[in-house]
Amino acid sequence: MNHAQVRTILEENYARYNQPAFIQNDPIQIPHRFTQRQDVEISGLFAALLAWGRRPTIISKVTELLQRMDNAPHQFILQHQDEDLKRLLGFCHRTFCDTDLLYFVHWLRWFYTRHSTLEDAFLVGNTQKERLENFHNLFFSLEDAPHRTRKHVATPARGSACKRVNMYLRWMVRQDAHGVDFGLWTRLPMADLVCPCDVHVERVARRLGLLERKQMDWLAAEDLTAHLRTFDPLDPVKYDFALFGLGVEGEM
Repeated sequence: MNHAQVRTILEENYARYNQPAFIQNDPIQIPHRFTQRQDVEISGLFAALLAWGRRPTIISKVTELLQRMDNAPHQFILQHQDEDLKRLLGFCHRTFCDTDLLYFVHWLRWFYTRHSTLEDAFLVGNTQKERLENFHNLFFSLEDAPHRTRKHVATPARGSACKRVNMYLRWMVRQDAHGVDFGLWTRLPMADLVCPCDVHVERVARRLGLLERKQMDWLAAEDLTAHLRTFDPLDPVKYDFALFGLGVEGEM
């Protein structure tokens, strides 16, 4: 396929999948349940970073987690007492368990007592690679950060494609009129976002000739995004909808 044909496929399927109907079957439905900015940020962070496995299971487990916080995550983060933390014990999704959850809550409380928005945690650095590395370092900067929890927040410094973090940033940063992504954060340019690369995106991208690197790592994610910028330099990650949608539907 030539460049024009690939662009047509991407544009048509971006329009097809970037619709409100997409929300109900995707983990992005979790932050869409909230209206307060900080609740959207916190619930979205959990929904994105726990996005392993089948989407219905992810949605069910994050729903359970938020119920343990009385479906008021920002209030719980800031106002919980030690006794309230007992509600979080026993939570587990894949390898993310209550030890990890308790540190997430501890770090979020530390951060939100100093900042009004989680966007501030992603702004240090001149490139997206630097920003994600600095976020990871900030997240684990507290003295009691468990070593086991580090695997739950990916970083380009370890070569990871950072699929879940990049997906979270797409949710928070992308702005359009379709109402799926939130566009809450305005200081991080859409043009700098890196495409989230799961198995569906990877498979379709390879079939369209957008990804040649054999290993699915940070360099591959940057390479794919660079190809997508040739179709839309200001909003390359919008094509995540097309790649993911075609992959999930099994059409490519």
